[in-house]
Amino acid sequence: MSPARTDQELVEQANTALYEAMEQGDFEALSGMWLEGDVSCVHPGWPVLRGHSEVLRSYALIMANTEYIQFFLTDVEVSVVADTALVTCTENILSGGPAEEEGELGPLVGQLVVATNVFRRTADGWKVWSHHGSPVLADTQDEEDGEGEGGKTAGL
Repeated sequence: MSPARTDQELVEQANTALYEAMEQGDFEALSGMWLEGDVSCVHPGWPVLRGHSEVLRSYALIMANTEYIQFFLTDVEVSVVADTALVTCTENILSGGPAEEEGELGPLVGQLVVATNVFRRTADGWKVWSHHGSPVLADTQDEEDGEGEGGKTAGL
């Protein structure tokens, strides 16, 4: 018999499932991972979205306009206090838009996003309460130190 999973493990599993649903384009699964009612979401470059229907509408739009997406999560940190959990991570994203020709994959683009996901414990397990993703912009530290040409760029 396997030992009971800790809250931290269950939250990390819920966080991973959120990204897997996006990768698979499984809107139904993704919808079931969000709390009902007062939720919020900030996609990179977007304004704050509030409310269950507005947040889910944004994911439907992203899924409808993204031919391919894959997340490689790094720097995952999980903190649980009572019935609330905070997950921070880096989303190393590989995505592709619509192909120029039928039957082909569109151009692939890499992007780094730092994300904060807040979960609440429910009778049905851990549900997403809030997601905030911010793009990692070019690092200008090397340029200031005279070590590089244009600094580092965000990407895989």
